[in-house]
Amino acid sequence: MKSNQTPGSCCPPAAQREAAESPAPTHAPGQAAEQHPMVALPGGTFLMGTNYQQGFPADGEGPVRPVTLSPFSIDTYPVTNADFQAFVTATDFRTEAERFEWSFVFWAHIPRHRFEELVEDTVAGAPWWCKVPGASWKHPRGPGSGIEKTLNHPVVHVSWNDAVAYAAWAKTKLPTEAQWEYAARGGLEQKLYPWGDELTPGGKHLCNIWQGQFPVHDTAEDGYAGTCPVETFQPNGYGLYSVIGNVWEWCADWFQTAFSTQPMHDPAGPPRGQSKVMKGGSFLCHASYCNRYRVAARTSNTPDSSASNIGFRCVR
Repeated sequence: MKSNQTPGSCCPPAAQREAAESPAPTHAPGQAAEQHPMVALPGGTFLMGTNYQQGFPADGEGPVRPVTLSPFSIDTYPVTNADFQAFVTATDFRTEAERFEWSFVFWAHIPRHRFEELVEDTVAGAPWWCKVPGASWKHPRGPGSGIEKTLNHPVVHVSWNDAVAYAAWAKTKLPTEAQWEYAARGGLEQKLYPWGDELTPGGKHLCNIWQGQFPVHDTAEDGYAGTCPVETFQPNGYGLYSVIGNVWEWCADWFQTAFSTQPMHDPAGPPRGQSKVMKGGSFLCHASYCNRYRVAARTSNTPDSSASNIGFRCVR
């Protein structure tokens, strides 16, 4: 195990699990007992990406290019703890965090009186990310924590591989990056956020991100210092909740940064790569450090990585 990668932001670090450590993949038999609410979208052409000057050009946010999508349906909100619990109950699935017996947890969410006991290692250059043995989707802050009071929060500590297994059980798929961005924009063209260009119009918080000085103090002015219920803030123009902030969301695509202005139809990313696209930002994003809570912003992580701010939603 190596956990010394410097992520360069509040984005979750890569687990860097050694190939020799990798457990055999777990297949999830059975069928979804209850369908997750979805919104049907007509598809069509939209402008993907951004030329936003305060963004992260190295992330491949631009250039802006026309993308045409076929009709599809997408989850109204991220997969919740209750949803994932139903999946595990039906299939006996074990996530990679459970099989590897650890996951990354943000330092401030680890009980102070148990910090030395629970933290096995921290990430070099980003010591707020702690390797916590026993942290998993059902113990999101480490041993002793639970999800009984957060069943309507997005599930976390799920790897890309775990998300794919859930999607197969639910007879869905992970969205392509293009599908995710089209849906997140909610019908608005080239706006920074799902509701427009102003982060807090009229002083009102419309998403769950960091307020205060990162990573020392979160004032939680939006009401939350960690994940929040998926329907806390108003939906976008397509009726989708929690598309930015709260948790990063896995996409199907392998990550790349080389794009052109040429039109594309149903793009699905390169055929291979080392990391998978993640979109939407999380409760840890802050303007001073990682303003990747914009709809065109993006980052990536290895398919076996997990952390306390990574979740997902599905498409059909």
